[in-house]
Amino acid sequence: MAPMTPTELDRILAAHAGREGALLPILHDVQAAFGHVGEEAVRAIAAALNLSRAEVHGVVSFYHDFHETPAPRPVIKLCRAESCQARGGEALAATLAGETRVTIEPVYCLGLCSVGPNAMVGDGLHARLDAARLSALVESVA
Repeated sequence: MAPMTPTELDRILAAHAGREGALLPILHDVQAAFGHVGEEAVRAIAAALNLSRAEVHGVVSFYHDFHETPAPRPVIKLCRAESCQARGGEALAATLAGETRVTIEPVYCLGLCSVGPNAMVGDGLHARLDAARLSALVESVA
């Protein structure tokens, strides 16, 4: 992810200026642009939205998709919902036991139930996973 620059952060804040309920969209944009929502961003967002830093931090720490520090390894979100489990998701997850090159985060539904098991890397969805495809996905991001 790109280092956090005031210019990019200012651009994100300006894109949402005057928008009602802008906090979550801003946080999503900051997370996408920088890979995390750091203290510098929390201060700037709070000032732009006339909120306290505690209010912004509370939202960042509540939702699991927001991270306060950059992830040390690439993140693969692996669907663990019932539909993906029924299509072999549990066995697929077991193939990643001990994997240290990526962080595996369980998520509970990526919305592609008919073509599971599924995973998400960044904004990219990966469907119809089997052990070989999942291994290739890990290789591609590690």
